[in-house]
Amino acid sequence: MEEIVRASGHENVSAEHASTFEVTTDDWLTPAGDCILAVEANRAPADFQPEFVEACRDREATITATFEADGHVETVEGSGHPDLTFESDRSLVGRTSEYVDERTVLIGADSAAGDLDRALVGALSEGASLELRLAVE
Repeated sequence: MEEIVRASGHENVSAEHASTFEVTTDDWLTPAGDCILAVEANRAPADFQPEFVEACRDREATITATFEADGHVETVEGSGHPDLTFESDRSLVGRTSEYVDERTVLIGADSAAGDLDRALVGALSEGASLELRLAVE
């Protein structure tokens, strides 16, 4: 089962955060947003199909986030959790920690923004389009 989010890179993408990554529907980004990979997302967690959300609420679920921009591909793997709500209509966040809020789409991630390939980050900072595929098994 899969959800696809399309968004745009931004000149202030730095992807330096050590424990999260984020994609937002906001159309702006300040340099302080060091976990944000892309802006102007066409979808947020509140838009995801109920079946996808329910599958992600299983502690045994593996959730894979695949980021693709300008020919660069990076994959982050994490876990589901019963407390995931997918209620945010603004942004989605993946976390290396176990913390859950309305924006969280996966926990226990094996990578955060700061771990992503710098070529991918460079493309996003130059405004490349991002396709994010979230898959749950």
